[in-house]
Amino acid sequence: MRRPGFHHRQPGKPGGGGGAVKGTVGRLSIAVVVLMICTIAFLINFTSNDSTGSVSRSKLNVEELWESADSGGWRPSSAPRSEWLPPSIGSNGFLRVRCNGGLNQQRTAICNAVLAARIMNATLVLPELDANSFWHDDSGFHGIYDVEHFIKALKYDVNIVESIPEIKKNGKTKKIKALQIRPPRDASVSWYTTEALKKMKEHGAIYLTPFSHRLAEEIDNPEYQRLRCRVNYHALRFKPQIMRLSQSIVDKLRTQGHFMSIHLRFEMDMLAFAGCFDIFTPAQQRILKKYRDDNFAPKKLIYNERRAIGKCPLTPEEVGLILRALGFDNSTRIYLAAGELFGGEKFMKPFRSLFPHLENHNSVEQTDELAGNTQGLLGSAVDYMVCLLSDIFMPTYDGPSNFANNLLGHRLYYGFRTTLRPDRKGLAPIFIDRENGKTAGFEEAVKKVMLQTNFGGPHKRIPPESFYTNPWPECFCQMSPKNPADRCPPNNVLEILNDQLESQNEKELRNDTESSNVLNSSVSAEER
Repeated sequence: MRRPGFHHRQPGKPGGGGGAVKGTVGRLSIAVVVLMICTIAFLINFTSNDSTGSVSRSKLNVEELWESADSGGWRPSSAPRSEWLPPSIGSNGFLRVRCNGGLNQQRTAICNAVLAARIMNATLVLPELDANSFWHDDSGFHGIYDVEHFIKALKYDVNIVESIPEIKKNGKTKKIKALQIRPPRDASVSWYTTEALKKMKEHGAIYLTPFSHRLAEEIDNPEYQRLRCRVNYHALRFKPQIMRLSQSIVDKLRTQGHFMSIHLRFEMDMLAFAGCFDIFTPAQQRILKKYRDDNFAPKKLIYNERRAIGKCPLTPEEVGLILRALGFDNSTRIYLAAGELFGGEKFMKPFRSLFPHLENHNSVEQTDELAGNTQGLLGSAVDYMVCLLSDIFMPTYDGPSNFANNLLGHRLYYGFRTTLRPDRKGLAPIFIDRENGKTAGFEEAVKKVMLQTNFGGPHKRIPPESFYTNPWPECFCQMSPKNPADRCPPNNVLEILNDQLESQNEKELRNDTESSNVLNSSVSAEER
């Protein structure tokens, strides 16, 4: 029977073995060549960046992780690269939105609101932040963000007002009443240019509520996506006191060198969402089940099955074991960004024994302001900034976690800062084997899985990864690109946008003056 891929050897002449030997040598030579080609191809694929920017490594020097990831020649840029007209003074109406959820869900909604206003040529009313039942925080946009900077930073994109102005009609002064609409989830651009715009023109203003995930993330328009980045990474700046507080914490953490931040998502809401109950006491399981019944749709969830496919949040001990396997020692300083961990000291003790230098915003910066707002928007804003500025960031559950997802995208934009993203599905069988007593080769197995993950460099966005988690390549550019679409905008792009804005304002002012003159002439003619 012939073996595929090889030529069948012809039998040698009777009494002579030379043909057989030559045939054998020939087959061995071909096999060696094929083996060498496969080996070289494997090594090239394993050690180099592919077209998506994803990196696989054969070894890892933990000291390298304290530095930013390889940029591959890319740098952040969200400035327009094609014609981008400034917003018209005469808009189609006013857009109000109510951003529900926590700080980072609201942040995403604000980006979407600006884009929706641009799509409809609408004047955006400063977004409302929902004081929901979880946060119990009514700080509002003014209490968290720098409003003046927000409006100024987006002047080339949309017109923004703090409230709907009053109008005079029939000699009376009144405020336009916005029509309340519930937009569909992940609504398309066409919904805004048809349904929403139609209602806006009819009523003068619309009020979209709730406004979480109400605009599709994947839009086939790079300029629209870049606008989202301008909002998220430039316009949305926290108030000065929040920035000072965050920088003070970072400075104190850096007095002893590098530090990493970890979003330890081992909290009641996430554990209940994931259906991961079995490791807790019967009383704790009842609490989790009740929380799930009250807040999530009914669904049969079996712990062992969920755990085996990486659907459970990592325990604090598992986080510590991953870091140890990567080479971090017990001198590593770690900032914990998390709410109240579920299960208490039983779960934190093993982690603390591995990494005793654990901090949070209250332990580093003991202020009355933070102490009274631990679970509010202020505490979340400070955690966000400290995690953004940390040398390494590690999310332990980046599925439906808006905090982790937004930070991953922001750190990418902030200069490809190192992130450690555990592959929970790949790690699950390794941790399960360890629990069953199979500890041989544990650290090497963990390291092997982690070496296949991305460490914060540019990489292709593949669903379900969010645009807010990975805005590459739309919000990045190259000085010497292979693809002209990736070329960086000119250095004077802001001057160009400013000239366009001034030119348009002068034109619209001139048109308004001419219209006013025509109206006055008509009135004079009627009087005559």
